[in-house]
Amino acid sequence: MLGAPYERRTIELGTDDEGPVVATLVRRRADRPTGRAVLYVHGFVDYFFQTHVADFFAERGWDFYALDLRKYGRSLLPHQTPNFCRDLSDYFPELDAAAEIIRAEEGHDTLLAMGHSTGGLIISLWAHDRRDTGLVDGIVLNSPFFDINAPWMVRRPLAAAVSRLGRRAPQRVLPFGLGTVYGESLHADHRGEWRYDLAWKPLAGFPVRAGWINAIRAGQRRLRAGLDIPVPVLLACSTRSFRGTKWHDSATGADAVLDVEHMVRWAPRLGRHVTLARFDGGLHDLTLSSPGVREKVFAEVGRWAEGFLRAGPTEPEPTTPPSPRRPADATAEG
Repeated sequence: MLGAPYERRTIELGTDDEGPVVATLVRRRADRPTGRAVLYVHGFVDYFFQTHVADFFAERGWDFYALDLRKYGRSLLPHQTPNFCRDLSDYFPELDAAAEIIRAEEGHDTLLAMGHSTGGLIISLWAHDRRDTGLVDGIVLNSPFFDINAPWMVRRPLAAAVSRLGRRAPQRVLPFGLGTVYGESLHADHRGEWRYDLAWKPLAGFPVRAGWINAIRAGQRRLRAGLDIPVPVLLACSTRSFRGTKWHDSATGADAVLDVEHMVRWAPRLGRHVTLARFDGGLHDLTLSSPGVREKVFAEVGRWAEGFLRAGPTEPEPTTPPSPRRPADATAEG
């Protein structure tokens, strides 16, 4: 659906209680490949459409892969409950398959995993469980979903009760959702800059179900207890959160989904090598922030990769050839 130079590959994942299951791997090859690759994983009520992220890496020699997880975006089948899972480890088979394709089939020697929001939590748990395999060389987390954005009574006692309900009645729809503020801040038909498929990323999201909350809470508890991710991690988030349920212009410069202080608090539980970067004016998906903010985000990712992976993005190929050097210049340099 993105057209050239993007390609897609369906990953067959067998069946679950709803029927056949697939995931979709989207690829954007670099014009000057370097053996480096990025594997991008989206968040809840999301799918891959951020082609400017792929272009940033591809222009610098990184092949870019984005995974639409089962029951999301390109992978959502008519018989399925959108975005639903019973355990976050349900997504590990498609992550394993994507990494196998990138590493073994296509021969990349460096793999950077990027996860946004719920994808950041999933990537973190997967990297911990696969820590002895050498699949991933580094991780970038874009506003990861490390805790529920609610007061303590809701995050802990009430969430525990919902989790118990989720084990008994996983499909039970809960009487709360994401609201529309964040969607309004993004979509070009409202107050944002971006165009994407509202059937796959509805303005107010999909219904939140008890079984999904149980899966999220279990994953967050594992993370808060401490992971042992052996590779360098960059955690990036905004400097502030927007807490209103109705539109206000301040939502255009803050995280309108999660509490950024939760990300900061739990970042040290990821592993021994975690870098924290915060961006003033950043949205929940930092790469969808205003042009000035996302330029800083990309620059930070590049510096971090250069410093910790010894594989930072190379300079993009110049659009015009450099001017020939004059003889005097060469003489002056000896």
